[in-house]
Amino acid sequence: MAPLTLMTTPLGADETLDDLVGEWLTVPDLAQRWHLSITAVRRLLDDGELIAIRRGERAVLSVPAAFAAEKGPVAALRGTCTVLGDGGFTDEDIVRWLFTPQESLPGGPTPMSALLAGFKTEVRRRAMEEA
Repeated sequence: MAPLTLMTTPLGADETLDDLVGEWLTVPDLAQRWHLSITAVRRLLDDGELIAIRRGERAVLSVPAAFAAEKGPVAALRGTCTVLGDGGFTDEDIVRWLFTPQESLPGGPTPMSALLAGFKTEVRRRAMEEA
């Protein structure tokens, strides 16, 4: 996966994305949760283990909370994001796709909930179709 491309969304433009995602975590939040340095979390972003976007008035780098497992990023996330990114999706597009309900998705209503429920193959199949 290509290095992280950060997007700055104007104030108010991320309302719909916020409605889809719900809870967000900042880089310091993740560092504290995983007992890592901020540099180590930024390395995870640079390595494509996580996707983050800049949100809000102060353009704070944020990661959907659902991307964070107990000890690190959700394992199935990277490959799915790679498929979508290789298909031309921006980081914001990827987050939106992962949190948008899809009809008849096992384990979901959303691709992210299906990934968390263990339906990685089905989610990636749909990601390949979309990309």
